[in-house]
Amino acid sequence: MLYVCPLSQLARVVSMTGARHVVTLINADTPVKRPAGVAPDDHLFLGFNDIVSDEPGLTPPGAEHVDRLLGFVGRWPREKPLVIHCFAGISRSTAAAYITACALSPQRDEAAVAQALRQAAPSATPNARLVALADARLGRQGRMTAAIAAIGRGRDAFEGNPFRLALA
Repeated sequence: MLYVCPLSQLARVVSMTGARHVVTLINADTPVKRPAGVAPDDHLFLGFNDIVSDEPGLTPPGAEHVDRLLGFVGRWPREKPLVIHCFAGISRSTAAAYITACALSPQRDEAAVAQALRQAAPSATPNARLVALADARLGRQGRMTAAIAAIGRGRDAFEGNPFRLALA
C-alpha cells in the first residue's frame, strides 16, 4: 500500500501507517526530518524543483531521479506501507505514487491507475515531466503520460489531504 501526504503530515502519516520506508521529493535545500522508525537507508531523498521545463537556477526532474525512485521502490519489501511525500502532497508525490503503482503492478492499465489516483486525491496534479520520464523508462509508450493528461489538473488546494493508493 502507498500513502501520499504533504511534508506537514509526514510524521503523522508514518506513525499512523507503521511505514518503515519513505520517499521524499522536494527542493534540494528544504530541510526534512526523517520520521522516527525509518532507517537512513530506507529514506530516499530526491531533491528537485516542481517544474516541467528547464528554468535558470532551478533543478527540473531528471532521468536520474526516476532511476533512483524505481530502484528504491523495487527494493521496498512491501511488508509495511510506503509513504511518499513532497512539500504540498499535490504534484511531485502524486507523480511518484503513480509511477510506483505502474512500476510495481505492470499488468495494471495506466488509465485505471490514473483514475484511482484521481478518486483518492481530487487535488492531485502529477508532475508531467516526472511522469513522462518514467513512461519512457518503463517502456509504456506514452500511455502513462496520456492517462495523466486525461485526468487533468486537480482541484486547487494549498496542500493535498493524505491518501492511500493500492498497488493492485
